[in-house]
Amino acid sequence: MAPNDRMGSVAEASEALDAGRVAEGKQILEHLLQQQADKDDEALLAEQEKALLRLGQLHRDQQDAQSLAKTVVDSRQFMASIAKAKTAKLVRILIDYFNDIPNSRDIQIAVTKENAAWAKQEKRIFLKQNLETKLIAQYFEAKAYRDALPLINELLKELKTLDDKMILTEVHLLESKVNHAIGNFPKAKAALTSARTSANSIYCPPMMQAQLDMQGGILHAEDKDFTTAASYFFETLEGFDSIDDARAAPALKYMLLCKIMLNLPHELPAILEGKVASKYAQSRDVQVMKAVAEAQRNRSLEEFERTLRQFKDELASDPIVRNHLSALYDSLLQQNLLRVIEPYSRIELAHIAKLVHQPVREVEQKLSQMILDKVFQGVLDQGAGCLVVFDKVEEDETYETALGTLKQISYVVDHLYQQASEHT
Repeated sequence: MAPNDRMGSVAEASEALDAGRVAEGKQILEHLLQQQADKDDEALLAEQEKALLRLGQLHRDQQDAQSLAKTVVDSRQFMASIAKAKTAKLVRILIDYFNDIPNSRDIQIAVTKENAAWAKQEKRIFLKQNLETKLIAQYFEAKAYRDALPLINELLKELKTLDDKMILTEVHLLESKVNHAIGNFPKAKAALTSARTSANSIYCPPMMQAQLDMQGGILHAEDKDFTTAASYFFETLEGFDSIDDARAAPALKYMLLCKIMLNLPHELPAILEGKVASKYAQSRDVQVMKAVAEAQRNRSLEEFERTLRQFKDELASDPIVRNHLSALYDSLLQQNLLRVIEPYSRIELAHIAKLVHQPVREVEQKLSQMILDKVFQGVLDQGAGCLVVFDKVEEDETYETALGTLKQISYVVDHLYQQASEHT
């Protein structure tokens, strides 16, 4: 019997949905999925696969997380009739539909956990591993790092015995992201190295390679190696652009951030004129970086703070940008303070604060730190509320030279004494 004779077809359901007859279209899809199919009935199985995805899309478009969750659970009967590799792909597609439904993270995690447990019970190891990898990614996005780490360790032990390089690469990458998020940078670097090692032994898809490059750039930026980080982000940009992935714009943003942190804001226009970068030059992310670069070029703390206020949502929501801009703010404040105090040997703290448009207390703390770091020589006269700046004294190298000479003489004497002892 042809699929069209069995309570309609996916084409008829889509026609009904497009015409606004949602209940009718939904009923056709659900009846199709309820049909019993033999493993040899390829026509019906293909139709049911389309019906499952179409029903999932319908619930996604209607923002109905509960119905989507029910569809994923109810599809298990159909899943038992198709190839295991295809099962894993379908389940992951359905679970990804939750990403487009607001406030559905908890339901998505619950559905993924439930299906992972079912896969384990049914001894569908490949599906279980895929779902647990997906669950780790969901924990990471939900900032549930304590839930993610034990699952990562358990899954890695299992994957290393099975030697599944593709999933191993993905889990190591997630391990690196989670450890970076909790501030464990040595483990984050080690996990990324393991991910790259696994990826090098197989064909690594462009999306995975771009994600590896992105994480590499982030970790190098954490080490203040912004030159290497920028090159990684450029590779990431090209990788995501080649597959039309939305993460290309953030990769460009991070690359521009690296140039800003290297105090090279003048290089941004040339970068944005590039063949790939020009596609994203008008994106909000890029506009943020251009505004920050302009403030840095002008060495204007006031302009920088205005940019932070104007793009507050974009900057505050990205921890990577937020952390580095905090360091940039500190650097700009220091540059502004040095510029203000340069002509003076004694200057009131209140006057400095007025010129840099900062609270007196914050200026006092920063100047104190700069004196301790030997950025300039001076002392804070807190009783008078003044900063006393000393003239820079040229260092006399005689003392250091004398110490070096004495060290060498000591070495020679010890060596001669040792030789004399050997000959007696």
